[in-house]
Amino acid sequence: MTDAIHVSLGDRSYDIAVRSGAAGEAGPHARAALEARGLWDEGRLAFLVTDDNVAAHCEAVRGGFEATGFRTVTATVRPGEASKSLAVAGDLFAELADAKADRRTLVVAAGGGVVGDLAGFVAATWGRGVPFYQVPTTLLADVDSSVGGKTGVNISAGKNLVGAFHQPAGVFIDTEFLTTLPDRELKAGLAEVVKYGVILDEPFFAELESSVDSLLASDPATLRRVITRSCRLKADVVERDEHERTGLRAVLNYGHTFAHAYEALLGYGTLLHGEAVAVGMRHAAALAVRIGRLDAAAETRQNALLDALGLVAELPRPLDPEAVIGRMRVDKKSVNGSLRFVLPDRIGRVEVVAGVDEADVRAVLS
Repeated sequence: MTDAIHVSLGDRSYDIAVRSGAAGEAGPHARAALEARGLWDEGRLAFLVTDDNVAAHCEAVRGGFEATGFRTVTATVRPGEASKSLAVAGDLFAELADAKADRRTLVVAAGGGVVGDLAGFVAATWGRGVPFYQVPTTLLADVDSSVGGKTGVNISAGKNLVGAFHQPAGVFIDTEFLTTLPDRELKAGLAEVVKYGVILDEPFFAELESSVDSLLASDPATLRRVITRSCRLKADVVERDEHERTGLRAVLNYGHTFAHAYEALLGYGTLLHGEAVAVGMRHAAALAVRIGRLDAAAETRQNALLDALGLVAELPRPLDPEAVIGRMRVDKKSVNGSLRFVLPDRIGRVEVVAGVDEADVRAVLS
């Protein structure tokens, strides 16, 4: 069974396939995407980037690429946020050089968000930009990082501060990959799914409220439906603000101003990204209630769904509010060090809000 989403971006348009039990079809899907761009030639190099945790999935993907006429080279990085670095990107550049990669090489990300962001950054910069293709293997990557063309690596000053917009040629999502996903990672991905309901789609939020059991059981039909809707919602925003120039795309960062600060201060990997986002959404909603933008009942409704999905409610250890605010000042949404937050005024609608009193932020953090 399959669902499809078209992301309409002119000559950078692409299709997202959502399927179950069809990993070998990623190769034909990628070839069709290249053919549509006039970029296909037999024996084209597909440089697959993966990590040790998804080696078996990558092998199934690689087989599909080779059966379709690609030749393949696989580069494996260590799992975890530490691999999203300039140093690891440099290692991949060296492996590309060893593989005699050229500007017609297709870089393929077969893994979670770290692999996708890292491989995408490498694709955006090798030869000043080569084609890129995403095969996400985690729910978080399915619904968030694989869609929209954001690539990047972390530096000591903060998360994703070095990167580029580089749209993929296509995205292939197989829900069967999620059957081997640790329970903690599945739940972390659900945080981003809840985010879409809060920021854009109250009926979708209500559907999630009624689908908790099937989501936690990884029911394939439910996952396909939820992933497809999440990707469509994100694609709608990306189509209208691809490069974050109008401010519309910033709504996708609901909870992230808090989350990125927490990840950096706790140490990348202490919390999964989706876990940090779950806490960040709770704190963003609390801030919205505190400054009078959101009714407390809506905050309770959001948090009840996060609780039902088993998402973390608090940080593993307290953080100094001044340190958190300091990190927030280097967030990509801040302007000249002035904080801006994505805050809801109801379930299904958020806005970027400037001029929030830091005393209110400190109160929430405390």
